[in-house]
Amino acid sequence: METTRKALKGGRIAALDFTKGALVLLMVLYHWLNYFARPDLDYRYLRFLPPSFIFITGFLISHQYLSAPGAADARVSLRLVTRALKLLLIFAVLNIVRAAIVPGGGLADIGAANLLNVFTIGPAPTEKVISFYILIPISYLLVLSAALLFPHRVFRHVVHLCCAVLLASIAALSLAGVQSQNLEFVTIGMLGALAGFVPLAKINALGRPFFLLALAYICYVAAITAWNTPFALLVVGVCLTLLVIYRVGIADVKEDWLRRHVILLGKYSLFGYIAQIAILQVLSSGLRRVDLGSSVFEISFLLAFALTMITVEVVHRVKARSIVVDRLYKAAFA
Repeated sequence: METTRKALKGGRIAALDFTKGALVLLMVLYHWLNYFARPDLDYRYLRFLPPSFIFITGFLISHQYLSAPGAADARVSLRLVTRALKLLLIFAVLNIVRAAIVPGGGLADIGAANLLNVFTIGPAPTEKVISFYILIPISYLLVLSAALLFPHRVFRHVVHLCCAVLLASIAALSLAGVQSQNLEFVTIGMLGALAGFVPLAKINALGRPFFLLALAYICYVAAITAWNTPFALLVVGVCLTLLVIYRVGIADVKEDWLRRHVILLGKYSLFGYIAQIAILQVLSSGLRRVDLGSSVFEISFLLAFALTMITVEVVHRVKARSIVVDRLYKAAFA
């Protein structure tokens, strides 16, 4: 409980910000591999990353809204729907900008049928034209959560029922040989919403026997090595990884510069996610024009991490000094 009180200092849950910040840094690695490593690289050990963001989104929705006394307030539903529309608008604008900058890299280049798939079942695993795709299932999760607020006031287990329906739908589609990435990601988000009902003190206690957590993670890695990452193992990987990172976040250690910056990244997780892709896009175009030989991998890797952290730090400081920038940031990302 003392750890929980420390985490709540300043009105935010510091351990959750740390978890989101760590995910942002891991996503830099994930996207760097997409831009600079071999295209045939095995990503199974990092596939937990995109759905982890959606799981945390569901967790925070439940923790902040569904568990609150005024959960059924129409203003809360409107806020969630508005945020979902913002994310879809950001997705469209960023891809239009990308199309203008990168030749053959726009929404129009994938065709109407494939574009429809992106918004329905999700992009194909090999589809590389679409960027910032994760914003789509997050927006769907926000809309679904808004729709559940009023039923939740009448039937407290409506989120459980929704998860059961979503899981049954995934199983039915699997039997028919169909996979929907959007459906799977939204389902993981709703599972995160279920986790949001659990008191923080109990979540803190889950990670205390760290050797058991480490043993479970070793078993998970062995399982995906043998069977790749089917949906069930993906869910396990998301839960275990987030619990490991969260356990590090609540550790009673001295708060150094790196830890403070990871927490800051967590506060700006959506902006950090968008910024890192833009940075890697620029690095990919710029560094390939310079003859750096094999050192391009090391240089691009270090620059991607450093520039992402610097960009977030700059935005944080400018936002604190400028009311205009602060309002613009909140209009886009809050």
